[in-house]
Amino acid sequence: MSAMKTLILHHDNCMRHDTGARHAERPERIGAVLNAVTAVSGVELLPAPRASVDQLKRAHLGDYWERLVELEPDENTERRVALDADTSLSAGSIDATLRGSGAVCFAIDQISSGRARNAFCVTRPPGHHAEAETAMGFCLLNHVAVGAHHALASGAAGRVAIIDFDVHHGNGTQAIFENNPDVLFVSSHQMPLYPGTGHPRETGCGNIVNLPLAPGDGSAEFRTAWSSRGLPEVRAFQPDLILVSAGFDGHRRDPLGQLQLTDSDFAWITSKIREIANENCDDRLVSLLEGGYDLEGLATASTAHVAELT
Repeated sequence: MSAMKTLILHHDNCMRHDTGARHAERPERIGAVLNAVTAVSGVELLPAPRASVDQLKRAHLGDYWERLVELEPDENTERRVALDADTSLSAGSIDATLRGSGAVCFAIDQISSGRARNAFCVTRPPGHHAEAETAMGFCLLNHVAVGAHHALASGAAGRVAIIDFDVHHGNGTQAIFENNPDVLFVSSHQMPLYPGTGHPRETGCGNIVNLPLAPGDGSAEFRTAWSSRGLPEVRAFQPDLILVSAGFDGHRRDPLGQLQLTDSDFAWITSKIREIANENCDDRLVSLLEGGYDLEGLATASTAHVAELT
C-alpha cells in the first residue's frame, strides 16, 4: 500500500441497513459517493472492518450496545424496529454500523503507521448524532467519537481535533467529549434546525466551539465563520490528529437544510483543514461521511472533498 494514497474505506454490508421506502438516509447515497470518489486519481479502495466491542465501549455504554444488538431483527423478517421517529434497526444494521466505526479505527491505524496519506470513510448509517446511550438522527454509533477514543487509547494521538461541517449540529459528538480537554470539537451548522443544539454558549470545558449559520447562508458566511474563528481554534489546539465529520447536506441542493453551499466551499474547507494537518500532525487526517441527501449534490461535493485530500 503506497503512503501516497488516500484510502477510501467501505463495505457492501453498509447497504444492508434498511431504513425503508422514501427515507432520506438510503443505500443509494453510498453508491452515489463511491461511483464519484473512486474515479479520483490517487485513491485506494479497501474494505472496512468491523469495530471491536472494546473500541465501541470507549464511546458508548455497554448496556446501550447490548440493547441495540438484542433489538436487531433477524434475517428472516422484513420488520424494522423504530428507535425514534427517524432512526430504526433492520436485519443487517448492526454489522453496517460496526463497519462505520471500524473504518475510522482502521484508517487511524493505517495513517499512524505510515501506510497511507489520509482517508475518507464511505459508510452508513452516519454517526454524529448518536450519544453515549442514545440512538437518534439516523445514527446508531458515533463513529467519529469511537475513532477519537481509539486514537487516544492506542497512543496514535494525545490531542484530537474533530471538525464537523454537516448542516446539522453533531450533538452526540459534543456530548461525548464536552468534559474531555484532549479533544477539541468545532462545528458549523444551520440554526435553527434539528437537533436544536449547537449554540455558541455551549463550550464544554473550553473544548467546544460552535459556529451556527442562519438559513440561507452561503459561501461568504461559511468561509467567514471558519476563517475568523473555527480554523484558528483548531490551529491553536495543535492536534496530533484531525478527524472530520464530513456532512454534505449544507449543499444548496440538499432537501434537509437551507444552507447554500457549493462544491467549491467543500473543496475550500478541506484544503484549509489539510493545511493545518500538514502544519501540526504530519498530514494525519481521517474524514468520514455523515449527511448529504441529494444524490447529485452528494456526489459532486464528496468528489471535491476527496480531490483535496489527494
